[in-house]
Amino acid sequence: MTIPGTDADSDTGLLAAVRAGDTAAYGTLYERHHTAARKFAFGLVNRPADVDDLVAETFVKVFAALRTGRGPLIAFRAYLHTTMRHLWYQRARMDRRLEFTDDLTRYDPGEPFTDPALDRLERTFAAAAFRQLPERWRDVLWQTEIEGSTPAELAPRMGLTPNAVAVLAHRAREGLRSNYLQQHVATADHPECRWAAERLGGQVRGRLAPRDAHRMGNHLTWCSDCRDRLAEIREVDSFRNAPYRQRHHAETSG
Repeated sequence: MTIPGTDADSDTGLLAAVRAGDTAAYGTLYERHHTAARKFAFGLVNRPADVDDLVAETFVKVFAALRTGRGPLIAFRAYLHTTMRHLWYQRARMDRRLEFTDDLTRYDPGEPFTDPALDRLERTFAAAAFRQLPERWRDVLWQTEIEGSTPAELAPRMGLTPNAVAVLAHRAREGLRSNYLQQHVATADHPECRWAAERLGGQVRGRLAPRDAHRMGNHLTWCSDCRDRLAEIREVDSFRNAPYRQRHHAETSG
């Protein structure tokens, strides 16, 4: 039995206990965070049955990670919510691909199907990706993509040549795309996996420096978790070029 107020009763202590094989400690974590997890799930799905399924699957996935020595060392609730968000996103993508219907009219190329819930999450990812850009990149993207300014019009204000503005805008768009893909990568725990996870967006976009690309290649040869993460965001990136892809506005969110 744990004594309230001790480290063993904290999330950190409970997480350590679960890793050591104490399943009852995970039950305590479940009771402590179940209500918050359901509230978070209701922000993703609407039907109570779907909420309960998503919460249960999330707790099972995190428990499995902890029992294999992975998962969070601290900040259990943040890790739980991140896992839930990615599980829901994977479900939404799967549902879009596996929808059974005899009516294919809404899949006409002229009227792409938009899932409102998935679109909302995509916009959240896009906005977060935009905020992570350097201020100068955000500025040039806003001026060119939202305000519709040309490089020639921006050049005097930015103290650059029109060609330099165009190059800056191109780099900013690539940075936005890489950051956007990065939003789809779940939290990693091993230091080398964290290093790789922070660069998977650049890997997909072919933007890694040669030394980083070599290190990434070596890491992926032995790390199945990072290979799975890479496959996930490659799939996300492929939607950008699919005929009926989700219509999001990554470059116009802010």
